[in-house]
Amino acid sequence: MSFETSLAETVRTLQGLSSLRPAIDRAGELILATLRRGGKLLICGNGGSAAEAAHFATELVGRYAKNRRSLPAVALSSDGSLLSCIGNDYGFEQAFARQIEGLAAAGDLVVVLTSSGNSTNIVAALEAARARGLESVAFLGRGGGKAKGLATVDLIMPGPSGAAAQEAHLFLIHHFCALIDAAFD
Repeated sequence: MSFETSLAETVRTLQGLSSLRPAIDRAGELILATLRRGGKLLICGNGGSAAEAAHFATELVGRYAKNRRSLPAVALSSDGSLLSCIGNDYGFEQAFARQIEGLAAAGDLVVVLTSSGNSTNIVAALEAARARGLESVAFLGRGGGKAKGLATVDLIMPGPSGAAAQEAHLFLIHHFCALIDAAFD
């Protein structure tokens, strides 16, 4: 694939985000409401989406664009020892669900990222959130896959490209971080 083709695909995906505006606004409201009531974000993904999960948590616990108080967020994909323990004892498909069972409290928000929507451990994480009565936001790609419809809010990136979906996910993470910076000192 040429540079021009890749760039055009990403630009189309980003331009298509305006069609998701109601869902984007709802996700932003859920994130802000969770943090305002003292809840935490439990964020997970695999591979590149795991890196984005860590990036989002880092922006909240650390900082995004301004100095403000630290906010509670955990990237469930960042603890290699814990992931290998759960994977060995329960199977990798339980890597995030098991953590949600152990770490989530009432009022927390589960945030999942997947460019395919078909990751078994992401589907299990959304089911675990639902079983605990937690709200959730799903950053999805490629039509949403098996995860579509399992979250409180689905953010399904337009277009067929998983790479462009991940780039749009990062754009939205930064959008939400800007909202958070504006809402907290």
